Amino acid sequence: MKPYKLARREKVGIISPAGPVKREELEKGLLILEELGFYTKLGLNIYALSQHNYMAGDDKQRVHDIHQMFMDKEIKAIICSRGGYGSLRLLEHIDYEAIGKNPKILVGYSDITAIIMAIYKKIGLITFHGPMLRDFPRLSSVDIEGLIKMLTGKIDRISIKDPISIVSGKGKGVLLGGNLSMICHLIGTPFMPLEKEIILFVEDVNEPYYKIDRMLTHLKISGFLKHISGLIMGSFEKCGRRDIIEQIVFERVSDMGFPVISGFPIGHGKRNITMPVGIKVELDVDKKEIIFLEKPVI
Repeated sequence: MKPYKLARREKVGIISPAGPVKREELEKGLLILEELGFYTKLGLNIYALSQHNYMAGDDKQRVHDIHQMFMDKEIKAIICSRGGYGSLRLLEHIDYEAIGKNPKILVGYSDITAIIMAIYKKIGLITFHGPMLRDFPRLSSVDIEGLIKMLTGKIDRISIKDPISIVSGKGKGVLLGGNLSMICHLIGTPFMPLEKEIILFVEDVNEPYYKIDRMLTHLKISGFLKHISGLIMGSFEKCGRRDIIEQIVFERVSDMGFPVISGFPIGHGKRNITMPVGIKVELDVDKKEIIFLEKPVI
């Protein structure tokens, strides 16, 4: 199932399904969207606070805003305000059938990985791992423009100039991924997508080497990596030296027989390119590109 592409002068909904956000943190991002030619609408509970101040309101409030934006006929795309914590708590309460009857673009990353992966798993709707509103002011114009081009259907491949080839080769599969920690938390739940062939992308932040090793080992011994036909390593911000992380990855997965590439600007780093979750792609490590085998929007 594919969402309809976004067009200029259409309305974008903003929600906070995970951590809390302050009004002033979104002002510049809202202005950027408006300058790009889009109208915006904020979720009713976007600035809410949970009892212990680590989520944007209680579970009912956050689920309400998800449902409201999908049901609202004026809203053509939904962008999350930030990540943080709280998405996992919502997965059992989301009305996936209702979303399937009102398919539209949903963008987020980090903790929002849980929601975009669960929606794809439950109803097959293509979702988007990409910049969230609070990040807009610090991101390069290239990535903001890339997000808009992706959502308006103007991208058919992703090419990167300086990635590192860990295991060369090609692989085809369904593009899935997001935050490595969240993917590990989804394993063993009914919300984790599983395809025969998967091109997996992962990223993370503030994780020491041993935890990255442990998470990759978990994916391996759970059997999940048997479905992987290609691995893309995104940003591992504040996780240590990239070359050491790449060594850990090589040690953990090089015997699996799929190509591996590192250095894609995906996630919490200075850049964050948009990745469509659920479309069929080809990863060509030697050409340093991801080729779309189908369109992410219609």
